[in-house]
Parts: sequence; structure tokens; C-alpha cells
Amino acid sequence: MSCLWWECRSRGRLGARCMIPSMESEVSVFILAGGKSTRMGRDKAFVEFQGQTLLCRMLDVARQVSPNVCIVGDRGKFAAFASVIEDAFPNCGPLAGIHAALRGSRSDLNLILAVDVPFVSLAFLQYLIARAKKLPDATVTAARALGGFQPLSAVYRRDFAEVAEKSLRQQRYKIDALFDSVHTQIIAEEELEAAGFSPQVFRNLNSPQDLTAAT
Repeated sequence: MSCLWWECRSRGRLGARCMIPSMESEVSVFILAGGKSTRMGRDKAFVEFQGQTLLCRMLDVARQVSPNVCIVGDRGKFAAFASVIEDAFPNCGPLAGIHAALRGSRSDLNLILAVDVPFVSLAFLQYLIARAKKLPDATVTAARALGGFQPLSAVYRRDFAEVAEKSLRQQRYKIDALFDSVHTQIIAEEELEAAGFSPQVFRNLNSPQDLTAAT
């Protein structure tokens, strides 16, 4: 199902608020698209990569994971493409996006994806969600790869919103600094590789140089 099809459908049928299903979905997917894209020099969501915009690419894979998909960003920019939820703490970075997603979700499990990680595959996302389901006491399931945590390709339970909000109110915006305060299931790089996934799935496209190198 292409992003273009959903764009046409959403213009006439989707409301301004994040679409809530009639019954709770097991997993919701949120695509964070509210960044300023300073290094790219233009909105990363609409940068083309391998024949698709980054936004469309992420929407396509997200909709294979769950029917409940929402963009976190500017409603005026993104309402044509999917349901949208906006930050309650504007200009506070990705942590504010995670907070908004979890506050707007009716699912316990929530897959958070940055718009600029085009190498994540359906198989990898299914693996990540399966790991989260196996450890119901874990508030966060995140990989540690490429030299650090990967909090923008991770699964969060809804109650992480409380931790995020407290941190935002204290003007502390680093996401992985909060992982010590909750039960975090860490997937090591070696575990990813043993499961057949390269750490390069987390490679993001921040600049024109990144885009050129990836094409």
C-alpha cells in the first residue's frame, strides 16, 4: 500500500487528530517528523531517497507493522499523509515527540521511529516488538549499537510518558539518560548480529553528504 494512496485517501477521510481505533491496538507506531532539519538544509521528511520521500518510506514500513500509525509533527505539514499529533512541549527535541506519542496512544506497546532512518526493515521491527513482548516488565526496549543507544528506533510502554514529562519540565532532554530510571531491556549489537541484523539499520540521514553516501 503506497504512501501516495494513503495521501489521497487521507485528504478526504482522516481527521486532524491522531486516529484512535475502536478497540485498543496491540502496538501503535509513531514517526517523529518534527525536527528542524538544520544539517540537511530542508525538511528531511520530504527528501527523496531511492525513489520515495523519507516520510513515505517510513509510513510504508510502519503500516506493515500496525494499522495504527501516527506522525508526530506539524499538523499543517503532515495531515495529508496520516493522522498527526503535535508536541505538548514545542522545540524540546525528540523526547518531546516521544512524550506526545505516548500521551496520545491507547496501546501499551509503542514503536517510535525517526523519519530519517530508512534502513529499518519490517523484519527488524517485528524482531524489536517481539523482544518487547517477551519482557512485559520492561518499560523500554532499545538497542545499543553504533556506539550508543538507539532511542529513535525503539519500543516504549505508555507509562514512559510520565518519566518523559518530568524530565521535560526540568528542561532535561536527553532520552537515554532516562533509561536508568526505568526497566530498560537493552539489545546488544552482538545480539542484533546473531539475529541476522546489521547495526547499520540505525544509520540515519542527517545531511546532504549522508544522503549522497547512501545512494
